[in-house]
Amino acid sequence: MRKFIKIFLFITILIIVGFTFLITYIKMSPKLEIKSANAFLMYDNNNNLFFQGSGSQEWVSLDNISNYVRIATINTEDKNFYKHFGFDPLRIVKAIYVNISSKSTKQGASTITQQYAKNLFLAFDKTWERKIKEMWLTLKLEVGYSKNEILEGYLNTINYGHGMYGIENASHFYFDKDSCDLTLAEAAMLVGIPKSPSNYSPLVNYDIAKKRQEHILYNLYKNKKISYDEYNNALSEEIKIIGKQDKINLSTVMYYQDAVMRELKTINSIPETYLTTGGIRIYTNLDMNSQNILENSIKNNLDTSKNLQVASVMMEPTTGKIIALAGGRDYNTSQYNRAYQSERQVGSTMKPFLYYAALENGFTASTTFKSEETTFTFSNNKTYSPQNSGKLYGNRPISLATAISYSDNIYAVKTHMFLGEDALVDIARRVGITAKLDPVPSLPLGTASINIIEMAAGYSALANQGYKVNGYLISKVEDLNGRVLYEKKLKKENILNKSLTYILSDLLTTTYDSNFIDYNYPTAIGISAKIKHKLALKSGTTDTDHWSIGYNKELVTAVWIGYDDNTPLEVSDYKYSRYIWVDCMENYLKDHEDSWYKQPNNVVGVLVNPITGKPANEYDEKKRIMYYVRGTEPSNTDPVFDEIMDNNKTTLE
Repeated sequence: MRKFIKIFLFITILIIVGFTFLITYIKMSPKLEIKSANAFLMYDNNNNLFFQGSGSQEWVSLDNISNYVRIATINTEDKNFYKHFGFDPLRIVKAIYVNISSKSTKQGASTITQQYAKNLFLAFDKTWERKIKEMWLTLKLEVGYSKNEILEGYLNTINYGHGMYGIENASHFYFDKDSCDLTLAEAAMLVGIPKSPSNYSPLVNYDIAKKRQEHILYNLYKNKKISYDEYNNALSEEIKIIGKQDKINLSTVMYYQDAVMRELKTINSIPETYLTTGGIRIYTNLDMNSQNILENSIKNNLDTSKNLQVASVMMEPTTGKIIALAGGRDYNTSQYNRAYQSERQVGSTMKPFLYYAALENGFTASTTFKSEETTFTFSNNKTYSPQNSGKLYGNRPISLATAISYSDNIYAVKTHMFLGEDALVDIARRVGITAKLDPVPSLPLGTASINIIEMAAGYSALANQGYKVNGYLISKVEDLNGRVLYEKKLKKENILNKSLTYILSDLLTTTYDSNFIDYNYPTAIGISAKIKHKLALKSGTTDTDHWSIGYNKELVTAVWIGYDDNTPLEVSDYKYSRYIWVDCMENYLKDHEDSWYKQPNNVVGVLVNPITGKPANEYDEKKRIMYYVRGTEPSNTDPVFDEIMDNNKTTLE
């Protein structure tokens, strides 16, 4: 026992001496400049400030913050805030016990100081190295600042949802008033948000936010922080939620801001904490006019009576700059950013990559396969029976141009199997698509799930006539002193043939061309009257997803609509993505001249019957100029690709 006591006393003395040395060292170190340390400012492509994060100009002193906010924050987040030295040992022990007992992580043990230290970091990774740095910052805060100064910093930097950092910003956003004027009921509502802004914002789900507010008020009363009358009056107070910013009233621009922060965390040259830089300036590719066009297109075309969601990207094809982005229909009701957080089945928007591979392997706009109900039988006796939309078949040979216009699935699978199942995967990889792609017969029909930014970048390689680009939002990052921390360097890699992309882009205008009305209709014929400029377009449909992706040499726009829970779409839902897409493209280009690609020297135009692909004659009612690499122009004697036919079955070895 004596030996144990001696060891215990030695360890205790060692800890005290070590802690004393540590505190002395911290006191001798430079004081943290917390007021500007975690400011981040975002600028659009015209260098106009559009977002100011924590550490904003709305910093307010503790004396100018409602006492209800201060009391409710401490009672909810850290009851022993004024008693501990940055860490609460009893709370840590209790949290460990609760979490072990419940076999979950129901309870946290972070103090207000620890949470404030965490807010000084750019990213919230959970490595041991990161946790040690947070502990170090927690001690530096406790040594360098009073408790009231720490609480003031915490309240001025915490995230209250919807991009509102700091109590003053949040107070103006939710209630259109200064934080010093908040009532007890309003204060309790705001204090409940930071635990989970996407769940407890009253703009997302008022009933859930109200229950949390009531829980906070009850705890205040139970802990004798407010009187019974105050408690009852706050419960019965009618709260009016405003939910609007003073400067930029675009609900979708916050999706862009979230995507910027995500991209920022992937840039290795940016310091891990804001303390190193004193805050940062982020220069983005956001074009506010384009963002406004995108938001209005969504608002004007998406049925508000349905729970349909949307994701959309507008991209500059020559560079990959993302100039506008929407991750949902309204950030105030859902902060889930479908533009970068989700992957959805792309449907027939995969086909242009297949048909580029076909052109590379000798196909032309006039190459024909027979459109008919077909069962594909493979050497292992497995079968595959794709169907056309509406079970419409020409029951005759149709041209590649017609197959694109109608989005004929039989033609696509025949092409896919003829080329070999790896050909499509190869082209997709070339244009930068990294999603999992299985080389299976159904791949050209879009059974793979791909992110919309990757799809827009892939189409950009077609739109810019053959150069690979990666979609990006950040052009430059500086610290507050103007020192450049990061600047985007563009690398041009030629991956596709210019002549073939010219031919394919023209083929993608067949999707709304009335010359192709025959036994079927072009897939986008319903918006043909809205299209004033020459545009390439492909749509894609699965049971749960509908896409429209198209471009000219100035702009690529990709639109997805669907339900978050994968509820099947109705046929009447398909129009929404097309309407949003055409509104975006035409409103962006409305003051632009109709400029299309310059015809390459080795490409020739031939007047053909669009359905058969044969040279047109005087008996053809419909004619269209199609484009070919010189020497591959069609003639009336061109053979159709041979198929081994047996009772409407195609055997492919």
